[in-house]
Amino acid sequence: MNCLIVDDNIMARALVKEMLSHFEYLNLIAECENPLEAINIMKRDTIDLVFLDIEMPKMNGLEFLGSLETRPLIILITAKAEYAVKAFEYNVVDYLVSPIKEERFIKAVNRAQSLFDSSKNTIELPGKDFIFIREKNVLTKIRTSEILYIQALGDYISIHTYTKTYTVRLNLKIAEEKLPSDRFFRLHRSYIVAIDKVDSMEENTVSINNKLIPVGDMYRTVFMRKLNLL
Repeated sequence: MNCLIVDDNIMARALVKEMLSHFEYLNLIAECENPLEAINIMKRDTIDLVFLDIEMPKMNGLEFLGSLETRPLIILITAKAEYAVKAFEYNVVDYLVSPIKEERFIKAVNRAQSLFDSSKNTIELPGKDFIFIREKNVLTKIRTSEILYIQALGDYISIHTYTKTYTVRLNLKIAEEKLPSDRFFRLHRSYIVAIDKVDSMEENTVSINNKLIPVGDMYRTVFMRKLNLL
């Protein structure tokens, strides 16, 4: 995996760099003092995983995440635990609080590797009309027109159709990138919905096939634009 370190603290960058040097499958492309440097590098190189600080001048880590149309896997590293709830709205891989313990760092990196492998092997999108998922070494075809919504369940997602629910090991962010954006929308940190399957919306929830799904505050405005309102 191609990696990037984004942190304004040179000692923090050095510590992360030393830790990730023990992983043969991690390739450090660059280390950046601020998100603006990272954005320029991401335009030039393919980055699979970012070790990201939160509290930085000019643009903090969460603002950086919000600015990205397509996000790589993210491991947040910060000295404060108070950002955790907000951070996981961006479906980050892990949230490490400094000083970093080696066993927590290893766990976070292993989780990122697992998600990265899943993105290549678990779900494929040959065309916009269907996807393939891998369940117990069997590839199963699902037409995207049959999908009602997708829910994150830790390191897994459940894909709900009218007739069946499929559970696969995959990151919700990766599933979002594979599905056609004109038909599917991420309206919560844990849910993607098929826009045309939404039956009703009231306050901060939508109903799909009698299932109530929350709408996150950060997604609400854009989602309202997606609906064909009169």
